[in-house]
Amino acid sequence: MMFKIYTRCLSCLLFSLVFIQANAAIKPLAKSEVVIPFGKDGKINYNLKTGTFNVYQNGQGIFSNIYSAAKVNADTISSKDYQVRKYTKLFIQNGFGKGFKHTILLTAKGLPQMKQVFYTYTGKNYFLTEVSFTGTSLKTNYMAPVNGQFGTVKGDDVRTLFVPFDNDTFISYNSKSFSNNNGISAEVGTVFSNQSRAGIVAGSVEHEVWKTGVDMEAAQQLNQIKVWGGYTAEAVTRDKIAHGTIGGNTITSPKIFVGYFNDWRTGMEEYGSANRIAEPPYVFNWYKPTPVGWNSWGVIQEKITYDKAIKVANFFADSIPAFRTGNTAYIDLDSYWDKLVSHGDYSQLKQFADYCKSKGLEPGVYWAPFTDWGHKGGPDRKVDGSDYTFGDLWTKIGDGYNDIDGARAIDATHPGTQKRVAYIIGKLKSCGFKMIKIDFLGHASVEANKFYDPKVTTGMQAYRKGMEYLVDQLGSQMLIYAAISPSMATGRYVHMRRIACDAFKTIGHTQYTLNSVSYGWWQSNLYNFIDADHVVFNDETMGANRARMLSALVTGTWLSGDDFAVNGQWTARVKKYYQDAELLKLVKNGKAFRPVEGNTGTGASEIFTQKIGDSFYMAVVNYGKDSKAFDISAQRLGIDLSKVIATKELLQDNAIDTKGGLQFKLDGADAVLYKFTLKK
Repeated sequence: MMFKIYTRCLSCLLFSLVFIQANAAIKPLAKSEVVIPFGKDGKINYNLKTGTFNVYQNGQGIFSNIYSAAKVNADTISSKDYQVRKYTKLFIQNGFGKGFKHTILLTAKGLPQMKQVFYTYTGKNYFLTEVSFTGTSLKTNYMAPVNGQFGTVKGDDVRTLFVPFDNDTFISYNSKSFSNNNGISAEVGTVFSNQSRAGIVAGSVEHEVWKTGVDMEAAQQLNQIKVWGGYTAEAVTRDKIAHGTIGGNTITSPKIFVGYFNDWRTGMEEYGSANRIAEPPYVFNWYKPTPVGWNSWGVIQEKITYDKAIKVANFFADSIPAFRTGNTAYIDLDSYWDKLVSHGDYSQLKQFADYCKSKGLEPGVYWAPFTDWGHKGGPDRKVDGSDYTFGDLWTKIGDGYNDIDGARAIDATHPGTQKRVAYIIGKLKSCGFKMIKIDFLGHASVEANKFYDPKVTTGMQAYRKGMEYLVDQLGSQMLIYAAISPSMATGRYVHMRRIACDAFKTIGHTQYTLNSVSYGWWQSNLYNFIDADHVVFNDETMGANRARMLSALVTGTWLSGDDFAVNGQWTARVKKYYQDAELLKLVKNGKAFRPVEGNTGTGASEIFTQKIGDSFYMAVVNYGKDSKAFDISAQRLGIDLSKVIATKELLQDNAIDTKGGLQFKLDGADAVLYKFTLKK
């Protein structure tokens, strides 16, 4: 114990020495320093002599000795390599509000001109930063605006979060104890105390050119941070080769979001919102109600037929007519809808869509636009709607191709791909579909030897071109819903995105889904909606059914996946829960709940909360097999029990004791949803 106390005190002393400037901030600064204020009480102290900067918030040093670096042509160049640095400030106003663009211009003989740029905005407790170089015929595939150190995060149980690049291969978020070997997080990273909730958040808000890596490592004295564009790793970004190279007389990094927050959850929500501002949606905005409905992949899958699809539509129309938002629900045919198409004749598919509309339902469909599932049939197969072959379209990588999930990636910039997209989407639009689930989008973002479009040199540039073309073809007829896809880059192109893939009915599936909600709920600020995949009751226990359904409500939307063409034990349960007025009222809000705890590794938080008007909701899931007694701190939860005037459990009428806290018992593999009505 004495050793632990001594070590902690020594660490505090070293931290204080490094950030001594924070305590002397009220003294006049040297002429070599520029002070850039941001937010309520943040400031960046940039040293014009060294090319480094320190960041302070809440009167404390947060980051120190931060510099920018890049590989330019054959050289690695940093902001510390220059001799002359000049500062300018320009008023700006954009989606972030009113603010200033602060530019440090760096020059030196024999080096390209360098700029470090900081963007600060009124009321934003974070800043954005980027780095650029100007010269002649510059090339790079590595640009790191943020390299340096950061101090101790206040509080115990310090964690760092691995954020996946996409939602494929059953990948999970991972909240790990902060150490010196954490691994790299994709696009955004955070280090926070689960006890105090204080934490730092840093990540890219631009995804049209770069894939971004965030590396945060613990050290004996000061922790290390690096945020850079140019990150690839096959297990994370699905790339088998290095990041593509950008070139030109000016080369620019992604913009990086940086901030320290009293609650890391607020920081992640701010980060999600900043992405939507920095890269506004290319797709039209969705003002209609929260989507609810059904998708065929939950149970029926490849066994879909016209007759089964019609029976499902009848079930929704006749047996659960109250399961609606905005007087409609979506009936969505997933993969294998082409069984309703014969030799290019789409008339039966149109007949299905027309039937859904006659029943007051919205027809939905599915497609994977950037994949070749039949690649084993050879390269000479003709591409739909064109004279090209699939071999012409395959994305070349090294000496081979990129086969992911059993499908081969095709070049999103190729005219054959575009003709195929135009042909298929044209057919689906003519059928009258009102929703489309697009899948395996990550195939369009992989790095390649080259792309058909010579102006496209990185996977994310190819993704942008492919997705923009797809959205242009779709127009404004359909709700666009992404399944497997890059988490951040897809925000510009779709209204709704699946938070985790291929989870259906078991308590394990529920936990997997809620892992992604526990650490990715903030994507509600990037998309109109995030989705928990297909809720399947099937042959599971009532408790597992409740938990799976609750995972959808906690995520913010509600899509079923049971086989409603036949009767089963799920039929009566669906009729009960899917028409519950309280649950439908909740899902109309359309936003994900917040996790209460963030220390579950690759598991999930048990408790999620959301306040809507004068109602405070608490969702609780017991993932274990045995019953469990819960005793939850109201303060930790964020609710003042003295203001509660009514309490109701919405799933099974489970009793709760609110005297001095929140106590209740929950069976294994089960869930509860409490609604607390508050004084206005």
